[in-house]
Amino acid sequence: MSAPAASAGPVVLAGRLVRLEPLEARHAEGLLAALTVDPDEAFPFIAVPRDREALERWLAEALALAAEGRAVPFATCAAADGRVLGSTRFGNLEHWAWPAGASPAPPTPCGFDAAEIGWTWLSRPAQRSGVNVEAKLLMLRHAFETWGVRRVTLKTDARNERSRDAIVRLGATLDGVLRAHLPAADGGVRDSAVFSILAAEWPAVQSRLQARLQARAAR
Repeated sequence: MSAPAASAGPVVLAGRLVRLEPLEARHAEGLLAALTVDPDEAFPFIAVPRDREALERWLAEALALAAEGRAVPFATCAAADGRVLGSTRFGNLEHWAWPAGASPAPPTPCGFDAAEIGWTWLSRPAQRSGVNVEAKLLMLRHAFETWGVRRVTLKTDARNERSRDAIVRLGATLDGVLRAHLPAADGGVRDSAVFSILAAEWPAVQSRLQARLQARAAR
């Protein structure tokens, strides 16, 4: 069951390649530029706004979820010059209700127990550049070390092999496929491949992501 969490407020997450800034209306022009930098870019399995009107609706919805405490959306920006490269967010913040008579686990610092990382898109020039790896590292570190969540969920359209491969490379485990789970970005109903990373797995995942970034930096 999801519930608003007052402690899940805006935060800046900064690394060597990327700076995740709390999404604001001021990012609209940069987001639109990132979306149109390559007119031939296709996002067949991701609900990405492709014109100003669609972007304004998408941005309003994201900011409304943030105001309600139901999501923490970011503008993904280049650390070097602040250029907007895309967007990502935390969502589906879960506050677990423990059964009556059960001994609950110690409360998490943030007050909720699990979160999802997703709603991610990047312009073509930023793809396979290390930006997504560092962004996920920053978000996972914040989720596990600051919020203290027990699980981070990642999911994608089951047909999206590129996204599934990228999630596996992060170190996430496939939990299964939810059939007829959500509306598909390209129409109809999609199956969702659902992955997770647990708090106990985070140290190994962190080492793996840091090694990937160090290898890229050494090229």
